[in-house]
Formats: sequence, structure tokens, C-alpha cells
Amino acid sequence: MSVRIGTGLSRLGQPRAAALDAASAAAAELGVARCDLAVVFASGTVLGAPELVLEAVHEILQPDGVIGCGAGGVIGHGQEVEDGTAVSVWAATLGDGTATTFHAAVEELEAGTGALTGMADLTGADGAILIAEPETFPTDAVLRFLSESTPMLPLIGGLASGRSLDDEAVLFIDERVVTDGAVGVRLDGVEMLPAVSQGAAPIGPELTITAGEGRVIGELAGKPALEKLRDTIEELPPEELQLVQGGLLMGIVVDANKPDYLQGDFLVRGLLGADPDTGQVALAADIHPGQVVRLHARDAESAGRDLREALSIRMTALGGRTPAGALLFACNGRGRGMFGREGHDVEAVSESLAGAPAAGFFAAGEIGPVGGGYFLHSFTATVAVFA
Repeated sequence: MSVRIGTGLSRLGQPRAAALDAASAAAAELGVARCDLAVVFASGTVLGAPELVLEAVHEILQPDGVIGCGAGGVIGHGQEVEDGTAVSVWAATLGDGTATTFHAAVEELEAGTGALTGMADLTGADGAILIAEPETFPTDAVLRFLSESTPMLPLIGGLASGRSLDDEAVLFIDERVVTDGAVGVRLDGVEMLPAVSQGAAPIGPELTITAGEGRVIGELAGKPALEKLRDTIEELPPEELQLVQGGLLMGIVVDANKPDYLQGDFLVRGLLGADPDTGQVALAADIHPGQVVRLHARDAESAGRDLREALSIRMTALGGRTPAGALLFACNGRGRGMFGREGHDVEAVSESLAGAPAAGFFAAGEIGPVGGGYFLHSFTATVAVFA
């Protein structure tokens, strides 16, 4: 049996009723007796009783494993609900594949250090999904650790963005609701292709960092960094100069072993500030001399085009096979805020993946690989495409 996926979404106001409705729709679309994995996202008033949501999902689907979270907005069954009450259920039968769920946490030790516990060993896995609670789980640090310690694999996910009526985080793991750490699933024998669309357009020329350390760039192309950036912006053509009004960012090439750098080869980060006296520029990422950077700007048209191109590449990688479905983790700054309407990203996923079912949520940060490492992004859409 091959991988099969079904999705359901309900806007009913009662936790149990909404979860029963969404899970029943997912079960009908799944169309098989067995559910190996369910991924559940809930927003609004249903988070007042998340246990009832979880119980209803188990009642309908009887899944072997469950992960999920509370969200500021959910995605599913061709819809985006950016605010208000909704439950989205994604259900999968994995054929000969397996799903191993886990609940990870970081325990504080002496001298300000921490120990990662409960995290599945991802060595040899075919893919993984990670959903983290942002206040209790140091996602950036864990992703750096995984980048250094684990051979690269498709790792996609996001930061939980919704809280219960008691102002507690909500994470779903199997038959429990937990309030801290991260939940996830290791996938084996399942072909999962990651796609990362960072929602920013490259502008201006590529520049090389010639001096700097930590998060401070001292020089770009042999000039004080601030002076070089000013010169670069002044030389932009009018159409690119207009994009700068939406906010200036910087893309860093992570994998330098390429002859040319395309839009998806840059890790996009925000500029934190500049010192006119020294000409230094601070960036929201660690840098080192020799790295290639390029200015980027927020742009809805470019973000939409980039997402579709990223998904088109995954369709090509499937070699004519139909995708079973997808999980979509979209920044809570996208949606209406970026595109002026609801539904942009889920429509792009559906159209690009030949109508394959998709579900997900609007995250407070998105997890996805870029250039040989795992990173936490913003204003990004990260997608797990299942063959």
C-alpha cells in the first residue's frame, strides 16, 4: 500500500464537535481503515478544552500516533482560517513506512547549560516533522545542534502560535496535551520532500563580507558595510528601489560550493541596526569573512512566485508520480498581511501539487533546511511534500 493522506477542517465552535467534524472529513478523504499518523491544529475557543479535541480525533481515526499544536490560525481542506475558531486534521496511512512520535524538552543544568531529552534519534530517518513551543524550547540552538550532529534529512515544522484560554501553550502528542518543549515525528520508509519559500526578493548585486565577526559586518567588498549598503541602494533600478520601502533584509549564502546562487540559496535574515561612526551593520545571524550576501526585500509577488517554483521543483523530483499530500507551515505574517487575502498559500500548494490534500497552520516561526543546515525562518512558507 502506498502513502495516502486525507484532510478535514471545521469551524464549529465546540471543541468536541469541531474535532469530530474535521476528523470525519479527513477519514472520508483517507478512505482506508488504518491511520498511522494524525497531525492536528486548533485555534480559537476550542483551545479552552484541547483534551476534548484530542479525544474526538482518536475516536474517529484511532491513529497510531498524533502530533500537533494550538495555533493562531489553521490551514486545511483548501482553506485558511487566520483568526477565529477552527480545527484542522491531517491523517495519513504510510503504507510500508513507519512514524515514531516524540516529545522533546531541554532540561536546565548548572552553569546555564541545558540537556536535550526525549528527542528521537534522527540518524537514518527519511524525514521528520518538529513543532515547538517558542518560550520553553530553544529551537534555534536545537536546530544548530542537529545540523552539526545529524546527517541532513528533510526536517520541516514550525513554532506553535496559539494558547489556551488559560494562556498556556497547547501541544498534542499521542493521547496527551502538553504545554512545553516540542513534539515531533520521525518518518522511516516514507519519501518526504522539503520546500522552503522565504518570501523575499533578491535585489542588487552579490557582495562579499571582507571583515566582521559574530553578528556584526565590518566591511562589504572592502568598504565599511554601511557605506557599501548605501551605495548599493542608491544604484538600484526604480523597480527594486520601490521594494525597499517594504523592509530591507539580507540574504546569506550558506552553501558556497555552487557556481551561481539562486533565490532559494540565501538564508534571509533581518538587519538589526547600524553604527554611523564605525560603519558596522548588525545582522540577525552569525557571519564570517568570505561569505557572500545580497540584499533582499519583502515582496508578495516574489513570495508567491518563489513558493510555486519551489513546489514545481519537488513535482519534477517526483518524476511524474502524484503527490499523496502535504503539510504547510506558513508564517503568521503571510496570509492577508502579505497577500491582501486569505487562501494564497494553500491555493498555491493545491495548484502546484495537482490538487493533493494539504493542511497546516500559521506559525510563529517556520523550520526548514537551507544550504545544508536546519534553520528557523520568518515570513516563510515551509512545506513537506509526501510522495
